Amino acid sequence: MKKWGANQLKFGFYSLGQVILDLILPPKCLNCDCRVDQAHNICPDCWKKLHFISDPKCRCCGYPFEPDLSLNYHALGESLCGQCQVLSRSFERAASALRYDDESRKMIIGFKHNDRLEYLDYFVKLLRQAGADIFPGVDYIVPVPLHKKRLLHRRYNQSALLSRALSKKLDVDHAPEFLVRTKNTPPQEGNLNKRAVNVRGAFKVGPHYQKLARGKKILLIDDVYTTGATVENCAKAIKKAGAAEVYVLTVFRVISPQNPN
Repeated sequence: MKKWGANQLKFGFYSLGQVILDLILPPKCLNCDCRVDQAHNICPDCWKKLHFISDPKCRCCGYPFEPDLSLNYHALGESLCGQCQVLSRSFERAASALRYDDESRKMIIGFKHNDRLEYLDYFVKLLRQAGADIFPGVDYIVPVPLHKKRLLHRRYNQSALLSRALSKKLDVDHAPEFLVRTKNTPPQEGNLNKRAVNVRGAFKVGPHYQKLARGKKILLIDDVYTTGATVENCAKAIKKAGAAEVYVLTVFRVISPQNPN
């Protein structure tokens, strides 16, 4: 009879415990509460309503281009959007998993403001899919920080929860104190000009990482890419400290015809 090792026994007990738990408390869809096969997941019907971001998209900021059968998808996928053609980005590339819209809004609002932390595992799964080609060579995974006053009010930084869980999955160093938020900027609901002004100079690299940042590849994590002003200013502070490359990864991306990115 084959002998089981300690890790196999541990996994076996975990699997048995999960089966028992699922029998007592059947897993439900995170979105609509119907029965699903696995915990921390969504049902097929809710999955069909989500709008995943894929090619063709801007090769810098990840803004998705509208599909058009008359265009060459491969060529378009290597193109820059209008904003990236005229702006100099401090980050090398940004990627997002889902469009922020009526179907996905419930998920992020629940996670961010209503303590629905059960969304965490699913969001990390989406991040791993969206950022698969970014991960090789990353030295630190860094969350966009909250100001200490905002953190006291909200009690947790949703971006730090995402970055910590992702770092464990990827076995990459997590650096939650890499960036410090020096200004308590108010939310501006997507207004590009106001956000750009408010977050200017709002971030700096923490003293412990001033030298450690040099020559490193940094992965910056946030929940939503709205106008790009926040991640741009974070990336600018990281580059100022001497980092070689900065990449941005978010779960959601706001897509607005009036304010493309």
